[in-house]
Amino acid sequence: EQLVEEHTLVLFNDHDNSFDFVIDVLCSVCGHSEEQAEQCTWITHYKGKCDVLSGDFESLSEKASIMSDVGLTVEVS
Repeated sequence: EQLVEEHTLVLFNDHDNSFDFVIDVLCSVCGHSEEQAEQCTWITHYKGKCDVLSGDFESLSEKASIMSDVGLTVEVS
């Protein structure tokens, strides 16, 4: 049995992107429902960051790269 380490994709608040844009990116890149993406966006706005997805490092790194390329601030932890 192989253990797969779980990682987290973290979205950070910024003052450059609109709520609608962030919601659209979360839906298209992370597969969130509109409601889930909106909740993550509000949490990010008020708390400064939000864990938006968990999984294996490689998959999350690919998503983080896409999100970063469109102007969001993210990291995989």
